[in-house]
Amino acid sequence: MTPQRPSKELGDAAEAAAAKYLKSRGYTLLTRNFSTRGGEVDIIAVDGKTVCFVEVRARSSGDFVPPYATVGPKKQARIRAAAARYVELKRLQNALCRFDVISVLSASPGKLGWDIEHVRDAF
Repeated sequence: MTPQRPSKELGDAAEAAAAKYLKSRGYTLLTRNFSTRGGEVDIIAVDGKTVCFVEVRARSSGDFVPPYATVGPKKQARIRAAAARYVELKRLQNALCRFDVISVLSASPGKLGWDIEHVRDAF
């Protein structure tokens, strides 16, 4: 078995932290890592009556660019494509939907946990 890369481990931990964050704020998680031929959505959750397609971005605290700023037009298109497929499969054509980005930064030195920033309706 091949060991996981550190970036994969960081990404998995960040997704778990983002899921916990959303649950703590009353979101209902529907699925994680929904994947289609056209793209992938990290977390799909419900906030009230709105279906949220959430991209999780992780970085170490020493990076200068905020993680949410790394979700460019190509990535947005892939997320939209996967979201459209999910809506089709689950017959949610009349549902309110939005796209969020959660930035997860590893905590500053001497601090435990994560620094999380949630950008609602990011694109």
